[in-house]
Amino acid sequence: MTMLKDIFSKLFAMFLGSQSYSERLIRIVIVITVLLLCVTIASAQEEKLGTEVVNIVKPYTPTISDAFKVKETPVLNDSVSTAKKEVDYQIFSVPVASTFTPSKGQATAVEKAAPLRLYDNYATLGFGNYTSILAELYSNFQISRTDNAGFFLRHNSAQGGIDEVRIENKYYDTRLDGNYTSRQKDITYMADAGIEHRVFNWYGLPDFFDSLSDEDIDAIDGQQTYFGGYVGGSLALEESFFEKITANLRFFSDSYSSSEFNIAVQPEFAFPLTQFTFKIDGDVNYLTGIFDKGLFGTNGISYSFLNAGVSPALVYVDEDLTLSLGVAGYVGLDTENSESNFYIYPRIAASYRLVDELLIVYGGADGGLRQNTYYSFVEENPFVSPTLGIMPTSELYNAFGGFKGKLSNSVGYNLRASYGKEENKALFQANPVIDVSPTEAYEYGNSFGLVYDDVNTLSVFGELKVEVNDTFSLGASAEYFSYNMTNEPEAWNLPDLKATLFTNFDINEQIYAGASVFYVGERSILFTGDVLIFGEGMVEFRTLDSYIDANAHVGYRVNDRLSIFAKGSNLLGENYEKWQHFPVQGIQGLLGATYKFDWQ
Repeated sequence: MTMLKDIFSKLFAMFLGSQSYSERLIRIVIVITVLLLCVTIASAQEEKLGTEVVNIVKPYTPTISDAFKVKETPVLNDSVSTAKKEVDYQIFSVPVASTFTPSKGQATAVEKAAPLRLYDNYATLGFGNYTSILAELYSNFQISRTDNAGFFLRHNSAQGGIDEVRIENKYYDTRLDGNYTSRQKDITYMADAGIEHRVFNWYGLPDFFDSLSDEDIDAIDGQQTYFGGYVGGSLALEESFFEKITANLRFFSDSYSSSEFNIAVQPEFAFPLTQFTFKIDGDVNYLTGIFDKGLFGTNGISYSFLNAGVSPALVYVDEDLTLSLGVAGYVGLDTENSESNFYIYPRIAASYRLVDELLIVYGGADGGLRQNTYYSFVEENPFVSPTLGIMPTSELYNAFGGFKGKLSNSVGYNLRASYGKEENKALFQANPVIDVSPTEAYEYGNSFGLVYDDVNTLSVFGELKVEVNDTFSLGASAEYFSYNMTNEPEAWNLPDLKATLFTNFDINEQIYAGASVFYVGERSILFTGDVLIFGEGMVEFRTLDSYIDANAHVGYRVNDRLSIFAKGSNLLGENYEKWQHFPVQGIQGLLGATYKFDWQ
């Protein structure tokens, strides 16, 4: 207590020493507060605490209350809710005078390429040495939005003049083709027809007749004239198991009273399954023809064949794999000789994309019954005699395999090897000489007949194509052949190697050019003579030399309608023999023009 009294006396002395009334009042309040606090502390110190015993009657058992999920938007129970005051923004806009005047913008001119004008018609006319003429006329008529028709007239001729050839050697080749096409919503049908007229001469006299006088040579009328025509069409349906059918009727004859009719019909069916497509292809071919007489005055030759075949196959196609598993069955009827045969052929093909478009592996086995015709032989060799023995060729199988792809967007390749067996394969062979004074123009050893044999053929093929753009393309291909004959000693007139090289390019917008080179390897030939004329007989095994035929062309586009061109053929100037005793023309040049137009 004495200590508290001393504190109070000091505090009163400090506060009373102040002169200001307000300061005194504040100090008095502080003193009173401190005094009350001191009295409280002092009384608490003088009171004594007693001891007590606490007995725990029940142990503490804590419990966990039920948890509840806090609402995403809780409900407030505040007694006072303050509403948000809406804020109203106002802009104090003051116009500012400006002396800036923007300059007018000018769009950059874009150079547009002139649209390419397409014409429905064109005409070509050219003249060259050997009094050669080339003429073409193509026209297309758009009848309606779905229908159109067109025709194509082509003429190619030369008046002969081959070096060291004594018989007339001119030729004519004129063809006219027309077509009509209609493309409806669910059906497309087409009809076509054509006629042709060709003139050739059997000018390939063997050396035996070099001693003939000019009068005797002039008396030989070696001209052969071919006439032909066809009519055909096709019908295709959309969203139908019956996909397509094609039919063709062809007539062919010559100036020696030979005639031939050929009818071919091929229907196609497809039945979609779960993962496969079941396809059925049909093939019906009827051929009948007659030759007025056989070789060297023998009796005439008549032939008639009916071949009917069906080829079912299961086809599977996905992103990388294409697979076709099928078989073909044919019934062949030789109605002229009352003979019939049944044939079975494989129809298997598969391809698999190993590395995108870079590498595609493919292979399979194929076969079929191929009907040979007088027309097809003339297309390949126009110097055949009108005394041929016609029969079909049965390709028992042709197993093949290879790989193809693209090395880049502009470079593609293809490599393939195959091995096949053919029964009754037709081979061209020079007709023998059996009379020193023949009665027909084709009996001087200057025409070709046919021999048939069973042939096994091994082939290796390679191809490379480069297409940088629309202005440059380059291609090369080569194929090697090896033949194994059954009866004949050689594969007559079949080359062991064929190769092709071609290129087309634009020098600029007006000038374009191109070139092509063809190589054909050696071919085995046979020349025979009658034993009564040549003593013990004459059989000569010869080999035709290989040859290279180089060609080039260059053109100038005067405008979008007119262009002029120049073509050169056999530029190496060799009078090589494409067929035995038949040398070709030397260097050939042709100058012409092409004009595009519309009828309206």
